[in-house]
Amino acid sequence: MATTKPGERKLQILQTLATMLEQPKGEKITTAALAARVEVSEAALYRHFASKAQMFEGLIEFIESTVFGLINKITEQEDNGLSQVQAIVGMLLNFAERNPGMTRVMIGDALVNEDERLQARMNQFIERIELALKQALRVAASQGQANEAEVAARANLIASSVLGHWQRYAKTGFKQNPSTYAPAQIAMLLA
Repeated sequence: MATTKPGERKLQILQTLATMLEQPKGEKITTAALAARVEVSEAALYRHFASKAQMFEGLIEFIESTVFGLINKITEQEDNGLSQVQAIVGMLLNFAERNPGMTRVMIGDALVNEDERLQARMNQFIERIELALKQALRVAASQGQANEAEVAARANLIASSVLGHWQRYAKTGFKQNPSTYAPAQIAMLLA
């Protein structure tokens, strides 16, 4: 029997949870089903995570660190405000497309029967995305490419559009890719 290094089992549990969330039917995931997929006992799951909510928090931490790390990289590397917005939106749509299970967490689908603080955290995640879009649009306004008076409304519209793409992706059983028509739609939102 192969031994796992510290942290490997925890990562394996989170990866398995994310994979289980990719099932289009979206049934409630039980710790018994998760333990069976990981091939450990439920007690072993609880040695790594105090609760199922803590498992979801692990996924949320991965989502947050990845998405906001990429947003920071975009804003550091791109001076043009409108290009920042386009890159951020493209990244958000591609992230969802590459991570269907995480998409169900980002839209709150996977959190429906879980601790309400998890949904509150994902709501904050969306607010932070909107804030990043506002920042990029303010840069664009300072460069004469956007109307300063429309920054908040436009950032909200763009964030809502991204969320809508994620919702549609999840609700179609991951068949309607969020990046379909993305460049043209982003251009329309920035016009």
